[in-house]
Amino acid sequence: MDAVRVALLREVLAGTEWLNATRRFAGALRGSVVTHGGGLLLLGTPDYEPWHLAAHLVDEAAWSGTPELAPTLVRHDARPTDPAHLAVGPGRIETARRGETLLVVAPGDSDALLERIHTARRAGVTVLTLSATTTATDDALTAMAHETLTVPEAAELDLDTVQHLVSAATGENGPSPRGRRRFRDRLARLAETVMAPPPTPW
Repeated sequence: MDAVRVALLREVLAGTEWLNATRRFAGALRGSVVTHGGGLLLLGTPDYEPWHLAAHLVDEAAWSGTPELAPTLVRHDARPTDPAHLAVGPGRIETARRGETLLVVAPGDSDALLERIHTARRAGVTVLTLSATTTATDDALTAMAHETLTVPEAAELDLDTVQHLVSAATGENGPSPRGRRRFRDRLARLAETVMAPPPTPW
Protein backbone atom coordinates (compact mmCIF):
# COMPACT_ATOMS: atom_id res chain seq x y z
CA MET A 1 0.00 0.00 0.00
CA ASP A 2 1.60 3.28 -1.13
CA ALA A 3 1.42 6.76 0.40
CA VAL A 4 -1.61 7.77 -1.67
CA ARG A 5 -3.62 4.73 -0.65
CA VAL A 6 -2.69 5.23 2.99
CA ALA A 7 -3.86 8.84 2.73
CA LEU A 8 -7.17 7.72 1.18
CA LEU A 9 -7.60 5.10 3.89
CA ARG A 10 -7.00 7.72 6.56
CA GLU A 11 -9.64 9.89 4.95
CA VAL A 12 -12.14 7.05 5.19
CA LEU A 13 -11.17 6.38 8.81
CA ALA A 14 -11.38 10.01 9.92
CA GLY A 15 -13.34 10.20 13.15
CA THR A 16 -12.68 6.58 14.14
CA GLU A 17 -10.36 5.36 16.87
CA TRP A 18 -7.99 3.68 14.41
CA LEU A 19 -5.90 6.67 13.40
CA ASN A 20 -5.01 7.54 16.98
CA ALA A 21 -4.56 3.90 17.95
CA THR A 22 -2.19 3.07 15.10
CA ARG A 23 -0.22 6.30 15.55
CA ARG A 24 0.11 5.66 19.28
CA PHE A 25 1.37 2.14 18.66
CA ALA A 26 3.71 3.34 15.91
CA GLY A 27 5.06 6.00 18.23
CA ALA A 28 5.81 3.39 20.88
CA LEU A 29 7.56 1.20 18.30
CA ARG A 30 9.66 4.00 16.90
CA GLY A 31 10.45 5.35 20.37
CA SER A 32 11.70 1.96 21.49
CA VAL A 33 13.99 1.21 18.55
CA VAL A 34 15.36 4.74 18.26
CA THR A 35 15.86 5.29 22.00
CA HIS A 36 17.41 1.91 22.75
CA GLY A 37 19.14 1.42 19.40
CA GLY A 38 19.42 -2.32 19.91
CA GLY A 39 17.62 -3.38 16.76
CA LEU A 40 14.11 -4.50 15.84
CA LEU A 41 13.10 -8.17 15.66
CA LEU A 42 9.85 -8.97 13.82
CA LEU A 43 8.14 -12.26 14.64
CA GLY A 44 4.98 -13.87 13.31
CA THR A 45 3.42 -17.25 14.13
CA PRO A 46 4.29 -20.64 12.63
CA ASP A 47 1.34 -20.15 10.26
CA TYR A 48 1.85 -16.48 9.46
CA GLU A 49 4.99 -14.55 8.57
CA PRO A 50 4.60 -10.74 8.40
CA TRP A 51 6.46 -10.35 5.08
CA HIS A 52 4.61 -7.22 4.02
CA LEU A 53 5.13 -5.45 7.34
CA ALA A 54 8.84 -6.24 7.18
CA ALA A 55 9.07 -4.79 3.66
CA HIS A 56 7.13 -1.65 4.59
CA LEU A 57 9.25 -1.05 7.67
CA VAL A 58 12.39 -1.34 5.54
CA ASP A 59 10.91 1.29 3.19
CA GLU A 60 9.94 3.57 6.07
CA ALA A 61 13.42 3.21 7.56
CA ALA A 62 14.94 4.44 4.31
CA TRP A 63 12.39 7.19 3.62
CA SER A 64 12.48 8.61 7.15
CA GLY A 65 16.24 8.37 7.54
CA THR A 66 15.81 6.06 10.54
CA PRO A 67 17.76 2.84 9.88
CA GLU A 68 16.75 1.48 13.29
CA LEU A 69 13.26 0.81 11.92
CA ALA A 70 14.51 -1.83 9.45
CA PRO A 71 13.60 -5.13 11.12
CA THR A 72 15.17 -8.55 11.27
CA LEU A 73 12.44 -10.97 10.19
CA VAL A 74 12.48 -14.04 12.43
CA ARG A 75 11.12 -17.07 10.53
CA HIS A 76 9.87 -20.27 12.12
CA ASP A 77 10.96 -22.42 9.17
CA ALA A 78 14.24 -20.63 8.41
CA ARG A 79 16.99 -22.85 6.99
CA PRO A 80 20.75 -22.30 6.95
CA THR A 81 20.66 -22.46 3.13
CA ASP A 82 18.25 -19.50 2.89
CA PRO A 83 19.59 -16.04 1.97
CA ALA A 84 21.04 -14.31 5.03
CA HIS A 85 18.06 -11.98 5.54
CA LEU A 86 15.68 -14.97 5.50
CA ALA A 87 17.78 -17.40 7.53
CA VAL A 88 17.09 -16.03 11.02
CA GLY A 89 15.25 -18.66 13.05
CA PRO A 90 13.26 -18.46 16.30
CA GLY A 91 16.36 -19.19 18.34
CA ARG A 92 17.25 -15.54 17.76
CA ILE A 93 14.46 -14.54 20.14
CA GLU A 94 16.05 -16.55 22.93
CA THR A 95 19.35 -14.71 22.49
CA ALA A 96 17.78 -11.24 22.38
CA ARG A 97 19.05 -8.84 25.04
CA ARG A 98 18.22 -5.55 26.75
CA GLY A 99 17.99 -2.68 24.29
CA GLU A 100 16.42 -4.77 21.53
CA THR A 101 12.76 -4.49 20.53
CA LEU A 102 10.54 -7.43 19.60
CA LEU A 103 7.42 -6.80 17.51
CA VAL A 104 5.09 -9.81 17.46
CA VAL A 105 2.31 -10.10 14.86
CA ALA A 106 -0.16 -12.81 15.83
CA PRO A 107 -3.31 -13.09 13.71
CA GLY A 108 -4.16 -16.45 15.26
CA ASP A 109 -3.06 -18.86 17.97
CA SER A 110 0.15 -17.61 19.54
CA ASP A 111 0.64 -20.39 22.09
CA ALA A 112 3.85 -21.58 20.40
CA LEU A 113 5.38 -18.14 20.89
CA LEU A 114 4.77 -17.55 24.58
CA GLU A 115 7.80 -19.26 26.09
CA ARG A 116 10.27 -17.56 23.75
CA ILE A 117 8.64 -14.16 24.21
CA HIS A 118 8.68 -14.61 27.97
CA THR A 119 12.41 -15.40 27.81
CA ALA A 120 13.03 -12.25 25.77
CA ARG A 121 10.97 -10.13 28.13
CA ARG A 122 12.94 -11.39 31.15
CA ALA A 123 16.18 -10.52 29.32
CA GLY A 124 15.06 -6.88 29.10
CA VAL A 125 13.72 -6.85 25.55
CA THR A 126 10.89 -4.39 24.83
CA VAL A 127 7.91 -6.41 23.53
CA LEU A 128 5.13 -4.99 21.34
CA THR A 129 2.27 -7.06 19.95
CA LEU A 130 -0.20 -6.76 17.09
CA SER A 131 -2.96 -9.30 17.65
CA ALA A 132 -6.20 -10.15 15.88
CA THR A 133 -7.97 -12.43 18.33
CA THR A 134 -8.92 -12.45 22.00
CA THR A 135 -8.37 -16.04 23.19
CA ALA A 136 -6.79 -16.88 26.55
CA THR A 137 -3.46 -17.33 24.78
CA ASP A 138 -3.71 -13.84 23.32
CA ASP A 139 -4.48 -12.49 26.79
CA ALA A 140 -1.24 -14.06 28.01
CA LEU A 141 0.64 -12.54 25.07
CA THR A 142 -0.87 -9.11 25.78
CA ALA A 143 0.08 -9.39 29.44
CA MET A 144 3.74 -9.84 28.46
CA ALA A 145 3.77 -6.87 26.07
CA HIS A 146 4.90 -3.37 26.94
CA GLU A 147 2.57 -2.04 24.21
CA THR A 148 -0.19 -3.83 22.34
CA LEU A 149 -2.73 -3.20 19.59
CA THR A 150 -5.57 -5.68 19.16
CA VAL A 151 -7.87 -5.88 16.16
CA PRO A 152 -11.19 -7.41 17.31
CA GLU A 153 -13.03 -9.79 15.01
CA ALA A 154 -15.86 -7.30 14.56
CA ALA A 155 -13.57 -4.37 13.74
CA GLU A 156 -13.94 -2.29 10.58
CA LEU A 157 -10.36 -3.21 9.61
CA ASP A 158 -8.40 -6.42 9.34
CA LEU A 159 -4.93 -6.99 10.74
CA ASP A 160 -3.20 -6.50 7.36
CA THR A 161 -4.73 -3.05 6.94
CA VAL A 162 -3.77 -2.08 10.49
CA GLN A 163 -0.19 -3.13 9.74
CA HIS A 164 -0.15 -0.72 6.78
CA LEU A 165 -1.34 2.13 8.98
CA VAL A 166 1.20 1.31 11.69
CA SER A 167 4.16 1.07 9.30
CA ALA A 168 3.24 4.38 7.61
CA ALA A 169 2.83 6.14 10.95
CA THR A 170 6.11 4.71 12.22
CA GLY A 171 7.99 6.57 9.49
CA GLU A 172 6.16 9.82 10.26
CA ASN A 173 6.77 9.98 13.99
CA GLY A 174 10.29 11.30 13.82
CA PRO A 175 12.05 14.63 13.31
CA SER A 176 11.76 16.68 10.12
CA PRO A 177 11.98 14.22 7.20
CA ARG A 178 14.49 14.42 4.41
CA GLY A 179 13.99 14.93 0.68
CA ARG A 180 12.25 11.77 -0.41
CA ARG A 181 10.14 11.67 2.72
CA ARG A 182 9.01 15.27 2.17
CA PHE A 183 7.88 14.31 -1.33
CA ARG A 184 5.83 11.43 0.11
CA ASP A 185 4.26 13.76 2.65
CA ARG A 186 3.31 16.26 -0.09
CA LEU A 187 1.85 13.40 -2.12
CA ALA A 188 -0.20 12.22 0.84
CA ARG A 189 -1.46 15.74 1.52
CA LEU A 190 -2.40 16.11 -2.15
CA ALA A 191 -4.43 12.90 -1.98
CA GLU A 192 -6.16 14.15 1.17
CA THR A 193 -7.01 17.43 -0.58
CA VAL A 194 -8.37 15.69 -3.67
CA MET A 195 -10.55 13.41 -1.58
CA ALA A 196 -11.85 16.16 0.70
CA PRO A 197 -15.56 16.99 0.22
CA PRO A 198 -16.33 20.25 -1.63
CA PRO A 199 -16.86 23.34 0.52
CA THR A 200 -20.39 24.00 1.64
CA PRO A 201 -21.98 26.66 -0.63
CA TRP A 202 -23.02 29.87 1.05
